[in-house]
Amino acid sequence: MTRRLRMAMIGGGPGAFIGPVHRIAAELDREIELVAGVFSSEAERSRAAADIYRIDPARAYGALDEMLAAERAREDGADFVSVVTPNHNHLPSLRAAMQAGFPAMCDKPATSSFAEAQELAGIIARTNLPFGLTHTYTGYPLVREMKARIADGAIGTIRKVVVEYPQGWLAGPAEGKQAEWRVDPARSGAGGCIGDIGTHAFNLAEFVTGLRVTRLLADLAAVVPERELDDDATVLMQFENGARGVLLASQIEVGELNGLRIRVYGETGGMIWKQEDPNALIWHRIDGTTQIVRAGDASLGEWAAARTRTPGGHPEGYLEAFANLYRDFAAVLRGEDAPLLPGIADGLRGMAFIQTAVAASRDGAGWTDFPEIEA
Repeated sequence: MTRRLRMAMIGGGPGAFIGPVHRIAAELDREIELVAGVFSSEAERSRAAADIYRIDPARAYGALDEMLAAERAREDGADFVSVVTPNHNHLPSLRAAMQAGFPAMCDKPATSSFAEAQELAGIIARTNLPFGLTHTYTGYPLVREMKARIADGAIGTIRKVVVEYPQGWLAGPAEGKQAEWRVDPARSGAGGCIGDIGTHAFNLAEFVTGLRVTRLLADLAAVVPERELDDDATVLMQFENGARGVLLASQIEVGELNGLRIRVYGETGGMIWKQEDPNALIWHRIDGTTQIVRAGDASLGEWAAARTRTPGGHPEGYLEAFANLYRDFAAVLRGEDAPLLPGIADGLRGMAFIQTAVAASRDGAGWTDFPEIEA
């Protein structure tokens, strides 16, 4: 298949943040084009999104079943769907789309509960269709370089992992569409901050280290008065090789923007990557020297070099990282390999992390075993 792949979007209507991000990311490398969608649960708002996305108004549908039937019947119909709704709509949307024969990309977390993620895993297994999950930070070239160097033994056996994700935008009342659904358990699920950004931090820790968390101790809190879901989380972790970890996620740290940072320390060195300075990877060695690896460096390995678009000194960031996941997904649809694309296994572990952390914190359970998962 040499033509551009055609994408239909579910969600992302007027006023949405993440829908336009998905569209920009999908289209950046001209591998994919947005051609259709059901952009809102309200038919008129969905149809109005045709102007926002500059698509044929006849392909801005009023309902999901209408879109799936119409796109299946067209010779130039969508090749896959992208689900960018609030969490509670992920499973119903994915179930309908995949049972209709459409591969799917989905915004994280995979679903609104671990049980739903297990159902989704069954659907994926039965349909045998490609599925991708947009854990955006795994798409950054230097995150992939960090993963590769750690796997090659650059810092020796891992001893300590510290991953932090501070934000401050929910320090006050949750006003506006993007805030309101995130603090509503009916739409977000059991986790607030832990589900929204904590899952990113958890996924990044496992992705970069190549290690799985086996036990955790969680302290979650709803700091803002009368808030139902957590807006601040501290989680101690133990990895399968015995390494210890700390995960800090908060949305009430006034002045913080999107300060995701991961530090991994081993026997012979340490590596640090910061989302707000994404084009530098700091590598400390036990001999006291430090190397700063830059985006676009000639020393980059295959994983990073394959997803770097510009020469060194020309920053690439969030949208380009997001685009790398769509580029990976396009490769899968074309029958190629994309081993770093997050999928249902990541989705299951993310939902298990939320469920385990929420329950352990609520019950004061102390150290809690991470559930064994098959995907």
